[in-house]
Amino acid sequence: MRILRAPIARRTLLRGAGTAIALPFLEAMAPAARAADRAARPKRLQVFYSPNGMMMDGFRPAGSGGALVLPDTLAPLAPFRDRVSVVTGLGHPQAAAMGDRPAGHGRSCPAFLTGVHVRQTEGSDIHCGVSMDQVYAAHLGEGTPLPSLELGIDQASLLGSCDIGYSCAYTNGISWRNATVPLPVTANPRDVFERLFGDGDALDPASRLAQARRQTSILDFVREDTARLSGTLGQDDRHKLDEYLEATREIEKRIQRAAASGAGDAAAGIERPAGIPDSFDQHVRLMIDLQVLAMQADITRVGTFMIGRELSNRTYPEIGVSDSHHMLSHHGNSPEKMAKLARINRHHMEYFAYYLKRMAETKDGEASLLDRTLVLRGSAFGDSNEHDHMDLPVVVAGGLVPGGRHVAVEKGTTMSNLLLAALNVLDVPATAFGDSTAPLGALTHG
Repeated sequence: MRILRAPIARRTLLRGAGTAIALPFLEAMAPAARAADRAARPKRLQVFYSPNGMMMDGFRPAGSGGALVLPDTLAPLAPFRDRVSVVTGLGHPQAAAMGDRPAGHGRSCPAFLTGVHVRQTEGSDIHCGVSMDQVYAAHLGEGTPLPSLELGIDQASLLGSCDIGYSCAYTNGISWRNATVPLPVTANPRDVFERLFGDGDALDPASRLAQARRQTSILDFVREDTARLSGTLGQDDRHKLDEYLEATREIEKRIQRAAASGAGDAAAGIERPAGIPDSFDQHVRLMIDLQVLAMQADITRVGTFMIGRELSNRTYPEIGVSDSHHMLSHHGNSPEKMAKLARINRHHMEYFAYYLKRMAETKDGEASLLDRTLVLRGSAFGDSNEHDHMDLPVVVAGGLVPGGRHVAVEKGTTMSNLLLAALNVLDVPATAFGDSTAPLGALTHG
């Protein structure tokens, strides 16, 4: 005899002291509506941003139409060739000086997702516009615990100017809730983890370090709730729940190792937030995994990730580049500097490929996260040596739009047209965005 169980609510949480863990989608949440669920699975948006422009010769595919031939910088995307469209020729006219001081980063970075010309100021009277990701977050309303999640690798600069005449608020992030409220990224993995799985109990730095040394797990606090839920699930759902909790614990262990390794720095008087790994590679992968985990648990459907702040001076000794990234971006046509910048560009693309891989291998109902996600990847400049904001290196990926293409539009076509088309793909009934003239039809036409 078949035993019928009542469906589990989609927003069911595993609860414990100071902890609330969201669940991935389980069949038990819609046991009699699998076909309908496939059609109604949520659409997601992810944006991956790299600073300081691009060596366009290594980015731009040869020709357009037909099979996508990936140049050297894009070679890491080969496993996802059929899920990727490379778009060239898009620009942001609003990033032009228009009489303001000749500082490119402070205007181009905030224009990337807004299509707005920002107010030149080093003070608190900043003014930009709502970003495309936040339009989608507002459209979704309160469907998820977090409207959006803004992650990055570099800590935000809170005071002064970061570009000539422009507040650091303009380069701390790419998301804007409205014209005067920027959303800076979170760079500390432990802060992100506690935001995703905490239940209101804030820990001071000393308590965090003590918890890391004890190597305790949030899963210990929800053990009873987990056992109770598992007993009501079928075999497939139990397996899915186990995989999700194992992934959560694995990320938690990585954060704890990073926190423990920072104890020596603190003792030496070096202020370094517990939870940030020493290794750039470990830091980037951990932040990407946290973003994917947040989507898997449907804690949020909107995310942005900055692999570096605009004007980043990071060096990359792990790939043989000891020069500052920003300095190399103004290469003056030096072959040696151009080669090093191209190496950084490809290195960042390898992390974007990891981003796509993690979404592709993470189940979302009967499909994957990548199948139902629109992924945008880009920079605020094309040729960084010229601060060229009128031919941007843009990649669109995921299962919501056709892939395997190079879409070459007329140079200077406003990127707001692509952002508007993306909003329409995400079912936002917008007719205009930023300085758009019309939705970019090439985004949805294979």
